[in-house]
Amino acid sequence: MTAAQLAAIHVPEGAITEAGVRLNINVALQYLAAWLAGNGAVAINNLMEDTATAEISRAQLWQWVRHGARLAGGGVMTDVRYQRWRAEELSKLGAGHSPHLEEAADILDQLVLNPDFVDFLTLIAYPLLP
Repeated sequence: MTAAQLAAIHVPEGAITEAGVRLNINVALQYLAAWLAGNGAVAINNLMEDTATAEISRAQLWQWVRHGARLAGGGVMTDVRYQRWRAEELSKLGAGHSPHLEEAADILDQLVLNPDFVDFLTLIAYPLLP
């Protein structure tokens, strides 16, 4: 394995889709809300998710926004697009889904919109635990 091979991030036939971005937002919101409620692992979309899932989702979102990733079907991933889609996904989940959903959205915004990559989402979230 060479350094160039390790740095090559292109995935043949891989695409960043609106559906994929929205899924990352939705899962991160649901997991963060559950985590704030004291749950370490939760069933989301018939899958058992944990902090690692939320870390992957928010890291991809941060990277796509920060680097203006091209979206399948046209356009680029921007902070404005992220905020619009996050608001829509939050609305789909509804306030009754979790009492911690708004806090989860605030945390996700801090992670995705921060110009610097935050090492761990828990660094921001721990102070919000009861």
